[in-house]
Amino acid sequence: MRAHLALILAALLLAPAGAALAQDEPLRIEITEGTMAPMPIALRIEAEGEAVALAAEITGVIEADLTGTGLFTLAEIRDLPDTRFDRAVDYVGWKATDTEALVTGSVSAEGDKIVVRFRLFDIFAGQPLGDGMQLDAPRAGWRRAAHKIADQIYARITGEAPYFDSRIAFIGESGPATARIKRVGVMDADGADVKWLTAGGELALSPRFSPDGRTVLYTSFASGMPQIMAMDVESVRALPLTSDPRAMSFAPRYSPDGQWIAFSRETAGNTDIWIMQVGNPRFSKPLTQGPSIDTAPSWSPDGRQIVFESDRSGNSQLYIMRADGSDPVRISFGEGGGYGEPAWSPRGDRIAFTRHGRQGSAIGIMRPDGSDERLLTEGPGDAGPSWAPNGRVLIFTRQPDEEGSAQLHSVDITGRNMRPVALNDAASDPAWGPLLP
Repeated sequence: MRAHLALILAALLLAPAGAALAQDEPLRIEITEGTMAPMPIALRIEAEGEAVALAAEITGVIEADLTGTGLFTLAEIRDLPDTRFDRAVDYVGWKATDTEALVTGSVSAEGDKIVVRFRLFDIFAGQPLGDGMQLDAPRAGWRRAAHKIADQIYARITGEAPYFDSRIAFIGESGPATARIKRVGVMDADGADVKWLTAGGELALSPRFSPDGRTVLYTSFASGMPQIMAMDVESVRALPLTSDPRAMSFAPRYSPDGQWIAFSRETAGNTDIWIMQVGNPRFSKPLTQGPSIDTAPSWSPDGRQIVFESDRSGNSQLYIMRADGSDPVRISFGEGGGYGEPAWSPRGDRIAFTRHGRQGSAIGIMRPDGSDERLLTEGPGDAGPSWAPNGRVLIFTRQPDEEGSAQLHSVDITGRNMRPVALNDAASDPAWGPLLP
């Protein structure tokens, strides 16, 4: 069972007395589309007694988080300068190793509690990069402590918002292709600590987190007709939000303020975008009405617009409308194929989508006005993109072929860093949640 965590982050002035904490030219990685050599970084986290093994595990998670971005590489060092957490850094010695950034830390454990401290240093500038930090956590929360440290290192060096200490909802798949069992699960951003929310006795699809990460919406086929359910992640209690036996309801998404849910509703062969009020699901209304298939709504970060998929032009394209359903505007115009499954970036600057063509499907991004369209993957079976909380990384489903098992992959917005998510089972329909508190 996943431990309830209440990590206490306290900024500590751990730099030596008189050391400057600001830099005229801070160590920084600029994330661009060009080729870039990863930054060499060294991690030195010390511990004593029973905490030694724990420190090694924490170090391993931090290393995996950072190197998994493609922006960092672990410095290969044979002759290490003497480095202790509570001592001054030998900048001259570290410069000789070509290491650009150094992380020192300490781990202590007493009973069910652990204390993790760390400091980050810019070797070439010869000074700390920001303040040190201390994290107090239950022993079972050591992985979250490691993710928090990796988040701080990533944010301080790249200037981007963090994303490691977050969770991903997904559909776990098992069994033969003719009798596939699909159940809703949540996991850490690195694929660890999987928690199953449904048992698999009923088909479930399209999980989506609430803005606070406490609830997961999904589409359930328990009644034989697709309906929307809301699952409390902590208690694993589900509440039906739709139950009309005459209509299929699916593809739900929360508004950014958590007050509304946009979803697709099919009645008598016609599919439209609807919204319902959270806490009062009986108050629902259509945003689109017409003979076309309108589906897959996704809100802009400010909640003022919705991007969706529609075949009103003859094939599947992307459209943006106001949150009240007015002024729909087409934004996709690629030659051949169609567009679907749009997802608006939490930064607001891009919309991810699935592009369908003769050779299969691939993941792409474009500006909200349809400009600067780029494919990030080559398919042939890539679909269902979802953004990390910082809007720099996407997770999606990769289906190699009809007989193969679906797997989750991530890619950054440059399209350069493609990686599989470490899961033992087949998986699909990923949805990235917010940073954990």
